[in-house]
Amino acid sequence: MKYCSTRGQEKNLTFEEVLFSGYAKDGGLYMPEFLPNLSHKEMEQWSKYSYPDLVFAVARKFIDEEEIPSSVLNDIITSCLKRFRIPEVVRIEKLVGGLNIVELFHGTTLAFKDLALSVVGGLIDHYLSKKKKHITILIGTSGDTGSAAIEGVRGRKGIDIVVLLPSGRCTMIQELQMTTVIEDNVLVYKVEGTSDDLDEPIKQCFCDQEFVSKHNLISINSINWGRIMVQVAHYFFTYYQLCSELGAPVQIVVPTGAAGNITAGCIAKKMGLPITLVATVNENDIISRTIDKGDFSMNSFVTQTMASAMDIQNPYNVERLIYLCCEGNVERVRKIMGAFESNGKVTIPVDILQALQEIVVDSIIVNDSEITTTMEKVYNENKYVLCPHTATAVYYHHQRNSDVTRGFIATASPAKFPEAVIKAGIDPITDGVDHLQYLPTKFLWMRKGEDWYSMLRAKIENITELRNRKV
Repeated sequence: MKYCSTRGQEKNLTFEEVLFSGYAKDGGLYMPEFLPNLSHKEMEQWSKYSYPDLVFAVARKFIDEEEIPSSVLNDIITSCLKRFRIPEVVRIEKLVGGLNIVELFHGTTLAFKDLALSVVGGLIDHYLSKKKKHITILIGTSGDTGSAAIEGVRGRKGIDIVVLLPSGRCTMIQELQMTTVIEDNVLVYKVEGTSDDLDEPIKQCFCDQEFVSKHNLISINSINWGRIMVQVAHYFFTYYQLCSELGAPVQIVVPTGAAGNITAGCIAKKMGLPITLVATVNENDIISRTIDKGDFSMNSFVTQTMASAMDIQNPYNVERLIYLCCEGNVERVRKIMGAFESNGKVTIPVDILQALQEIVVDSIIVNDSEITTTMEKVYNENKYVLCPHTATAVYYHHQRNSDVTRGFIATASPAKFPEAVIKAGIDPITDGVDHLQYLPTKFLWMRKGEDWYSMLRAKIENITELRNRKV
């Protein structure tokens, strides 16, 4: 398996090369040069696998044996997933009325991003230990990515991590999960801006290839292919847990922000899994408009909502969706994304949009009032507490009747969102988070009016200098 940029400048890359990268040199994102198509026999075999087994099976399709032998790959995945709070790693709660909640949040930071980032951290550590190499991870977060990334690499000798979070736009718990980490290899910035704002200096850093190379800079948010690859597994797991018989259709409803998770679902579909997808969004509706009408255009500002991890106006994984739906035509991707980056808007061509709508068959916009109502309704009927992001998916259950079996992706524990839970008239859950308020904090500020790009470059240069002194 080799990899290429969605815009065509780079080809024939190894998994290791794309794992240790952020954006491609041409501004695109990395993708496999082809997607494996599972045989019926493989589909039957995979249906008997546990969740860790499915992660291994998916990863084996995208990482050559010559790069990581199967025994080593299996050990990496198994050891990374042992830290989860339940032995099965992922659990599906079947509530009244066919409401199947796919709980992906049983990791250390209580969010679905633990699933991929724990494995990605293990894969990175494997390569670094072989080469005695150091790297700096640079990521922005809208809520959960930062804490999951930090947890995956905190204390690792070969890694420094710099995280930018939007101050006041995450919940108190989300911020504390990042700012209470005091290991020397972790640096957190609180930024006076939105998650889209803080992505700009990050992308500027990654577009300077000399700077990236000098400082061994990588990203492990959903820009990174490794994240997408691991997330493919939970679509297979969900399907096998819910299908009445192999080949029967299942629809999976996905709370969607930067579109990395739903991209993984599209890849699973392309590999032969008989699913369709639904994207649910909050009032930041760019994904919904893109899917419904091909209107890929940014609004002038990001709306702050209860589902804060989805407060995004520039969902960069749309580029991967376009690439998938135009059969890897890099010239078309380059043209579409060039127009979007120049104007902040572009209309998706009809044939690409139709191909996307065959996989992502519907979308829905859910406002804060509807989120609260949904959380209250599910609690009253089931004594089950949703997080506000999961509530955007469950709201769809109450709006669209269907005979098709559905799974509703639960992206985070409600314990991370006490403000939203209280607003829904429910007692907050504190398991796994109540200790955070008593821990010391460590972070730096990026204030409005400051040159964030220059600040970030200087800090990364300082990290490299200190690291070289230690060596």
